[in-house]
Amino acid sequence: MKICVYNLGCKVNQYENDVLVHSLCNQYEVITTLDFADLYILNTCAVTNEGEKKSRQVLSKIYKINPKAKIIVCGCASQKNPQQFLDKLNVVAVFGNVNKTKADLLLNAVGNNVTELKTEYEEGISTSKRTRSYLKIQDGCNNFCSYCIIPYLRGRSRSRQLDCIKKEAQLLSTTSKEIVLVGINLSDYKINNELALVDVVEELSQLPARVRLGSLEVNIITEENLLRLKKVANFCPHFHLSLQSGSNNVLKKMNRHYTREEFISKCNMIYKIFPNASITTDVIVAFPTETDEDFLQTIDLIKKVNFYSVHFFIYSKRDGTVASRLPIINGSIAKNRENKLKEVVDLSRIAFLTKHINNEITMLTEDYDGGYTQGYSENYIKCYLDEKLDNNQFVKVKPVKIYKEGYIVRRI
Repeated sequence: MKICVYNLGCKVNQYENDVLVHSLCNQYEVITTLDFADLYILNTCAVTNEGEKKSRQVLSKIYKINPKAKIIVCGCASQKNPQQFLDKLNVVAVFGNVNKTKADLLLNAVGNNVTELKTEYEEGISTSKRTRSYLKIQDGCNNFCSYCIIPYLRGRSRSRQLDCIKKEAQLLSTTSKEIVLVGINLSDYKINNELALVDVVEELSQLPARVRLGSLEVNIITEENLLRLKKVANFCPHFHLSLQSGSNNVLKKMNRHYTREEFISKCNMIYKIFPNASITTDVIVAFPTETDEDFLQTIDLIKKVNFYSVHFFIYSKRDGTVASRLPIINGSIAKNRENKLKEVVDLSRIAFLTKHINNEITMLTEDYDGGYTQGYSENYIKCYLDEKLDNNQFVKVKPVKIYKEGYIVRRI
């Protein structure tokens, strides 16, 4: 039997997909792209309305590829509303986020298998052979930001045992030169009920792979933590700090537990200790109650921080959240703000790249396309090298000029 395991959504979802593929590949032919298969396992997303819509649209694509195929659906969208998939043609079983990496349960299930979310971390092992592999160390979230449905679909925050993390990291590092630690709220990783994300990075300091952190919250950025990370030779100085808004009024409505002033201060702290660090972020445009002045505060913050990259999107109402009860901002206003933000973000990226163009960096090769070997530096800048090299190599390079979202580089 040929099985397609198809993923939508975040890095955590991708990791869980890798775990499921690992558990299936010894007995079945397994693919992860939408191609002909006898059985499709669809790992869905529900972080936005668009993510949930795409999850449903994949079913239509499957019907065109193989109208007789059986389909199993799992993940956040089915945790939120299993019935939207149970009613679909050829869907034989639906899971949520519990047991979705357990191949034996998925393959023998029928009907609705969505259960109550767990309070303990659910173990699994991934054997990804990518150049950059994800390693999940935390699940769930206790923050309950007013716009976010994910805590209701993932449950309370829970952390993985350190010994299990080290064991899997060592396994991944035999084939991957970079490991990205991920979680639903990665900053909330704890050992004995104490925040301990930096402890994990220190424990992985001897790996023959560099270690990168996924999305972070501001609270994890302290001088002590940054100085500890500075001593870890294989740590990547790239910090993805979730912002969402540069307005204190909006941040309060979002139930985000920091101010714009604190956020700017933490970014300045990063640049002081890691002068070559890149900082990336997320921004929600046109959150309910966001005024023109609130939006200008976000623009101002982006200019002050000098982000390398900003992932931004218009607010998406999620039923069941606190913000869903607030009035939506007019669509044309939201679109205008999005367009203005894009201009500022593009300028911020160019300013960042211009400032660091003479810095020696280490590129990890990942692909060859369009006449360039492509990869990313330790601070997550896209690099384009005008020669063909094998994948999964560390190469010392120097930027020559800005190109697309990163640099054309030459070998040193």
